[in-house]
Amino acid sequence: MIEVEVGAFLFDMDGVLVSSIGSVRRSWRKWAKMYGLPDSETFEIPHGQRAREIIQGLIPEKDVDEGLRVIEEIEMADTDDLIILPGVRALLESLPKERWAIVTSATNRLVIARLEVAGLPIPTRLVSADSVERGKPAPDPYLAGAKLLGISPGDCLVVEDAPSGLQSGKAAGAKLLGVLGTHALEDLGDAMWVVESMESVRVEVGERLRVSLDVVR
Repeated sequence: MIEVEVGAFLFDMDGVLVSSIGSVRRSWRKWAKMYGLPDSETFEIPHGQRAREIIQGLIPEKDVDEGLRVIEEIEMADTDDLIILPGVRALLESLPKERWAIVTSATNRLVIARLEVAGLPIPTRLVSADSVERGKPAPDPYLAGAKLLGISPGDCLVVEDAPSGLQSGKAAGAKLLGVLGTHALEDLGDAMWVVESMESVRVEVGERLRVSLDVVR
């Protein structure tokens, strides 16, 4: 067990709080087929990046805003297989609402839709793909999340499942907790600590948050 004291949590959403991997895979493969990408039936997106950057890399010659609108509509319509990940509900219920935020590469509409389907609380502080000029792995998202909470980035614990998100948190100067699931342990090298899931995280709330971590690394 490791104990860490922080001022607040900054959570990524997909792969940390909920899993929508089935919806994401189906939606992007449908999108890839619509836009004539090769091997659309097996298409896989880089996890943890904003749709805008993914689309810019795939179809730079086409209207990125239109491509973004299309994938957002497809994903909004497909919420099958979405699940709350282990330990998430208990952890969020243990935290004061002013001590945590979600910092995600999903659009604001998609974040709210997925949280509502999951039955999880909509945070009062939310940084989505629409909120920043540069997405992960740039530091902007986590700097914005810390600012919303009024807490120094260095006093925040970023919780991420993807290398690009950990790179973003590291660049922002935050403490970094990796979660296994979408990536192997060796891919989470930037994380200070790694846990199996949010079931391995316990918080004692006081003037500061005393966090107990049952780590795998």
